[in-house]
Amino acid sequence: MSEIRYLIDENVDDALRKGLHLHYPDIVTWRIGDPDAPPFGTLDPDILIWCEERGFSLVTNNRDSMPVHLRDHLAAGRHIPGMFTINANMSIGDTIKELAIIWGASGSDEYADQMNYLPIRR
Repeated sequence: MSEIRYLIDENVDDALRKGLHLHYPDIVTWRIGDPDAPPFGTLDPDILIWCEERGFSLVTNNRDSMPVHLRDHLAAGRHIPGMFTINANMSIGDTIKELAIIWGASGSDEYADQMNYLPIRR
C-alpha cells in the first residue's frame, strides 16, 4: 500500500475527490476546505508549506502560477511530496484511474519535489 496522500486544490471539481473516495476508499484524499485541510482562499505558497509539513501531494489544475510557486518553494530549501497537474483533456474518470495507479505503483518519495502533468508517461 502506498503512502501517497492527496490534497485536491479548491479549483478542481469536487467530483474528483468524491470519485476517489467512492472507487478507492483506501487512498487518503482531502480537498482544500475540508475540516483538517487548509481553508478556502489559502494562498498557494501556504498550501505548499501545508503539503510539505503534512506529507500530502497536491493535485491542481493551476498551470499558470503553481510552477512559479513550486520553484520558489524549492529555492527556499523547502520540499514537497509531489504535485500532480490535471490534464483538462482527461475525463474525471481517467484522472481518478491515473491517480489510483500512481498511488498503487509508487513509493512515497518517488515524486518528491516534482511537478508532474497527468497522464504520467514513463
